[in-house]
Amino acid sequence: MNTIVSFFENQVKAEAVITRKFLKIIPEDKYDWKPHPKSMALGVLATHIAELPGWIPLGINTSVLDFAVNEYKPTQIKNNHELQDIFEDNQKKALESLSNSTDEFLQNTWTMRNGDEIYFTITKEELMRMAMSQTIHHRAQLGVFLRLLNIPIPGSYGPSADEMNF
Repeated sequence: MNTIVSFFENQVKAEAVITRKFLKIIPEDKYDWKPHPKSMALGVLATHIAELPGWIPLGINTSVLDFAVNEYKPTQIKNNHELQDIFEDNQKKALESLSNSTDEFLQNTWTMRNGDEIYFTITKEELMRMAMSQTIHHRAQLGVFLRLLNIPIPGSYGPSADEMNF
């Protein structure tokens, strides 16, 4: 039976296959590298991507994220093994939380705020979509970083130009 929950479970699994390929090739000696002063450092970006599946259980298990109460502190990594462990742990928690959810429950609202300032209120279903979109967006950003470092890019939805030897 096709459900919203099963759709997101399939999406999380499919995107994880692609994300793993990217996270495995991060050059550990370039974690501090930035293509521009306003850009995130490569290691920070990679860690953010590894943490993004954690938005799924966050969205399912809470109804609000208030930065005034819960300040975001990115996880510090020392190597790609730690990076991949963070991703796999968040991936596992995302799938577990989805498996315990229902389509009806995903229609409940979720709010992101900073104290009295409300950034947005959306359904939990919309938050699941946002988490997936953020993963795809930041993974593409990571691909640009890697390209600028002259690292061959793995394919995402088919082979990359590097894999096709263009």
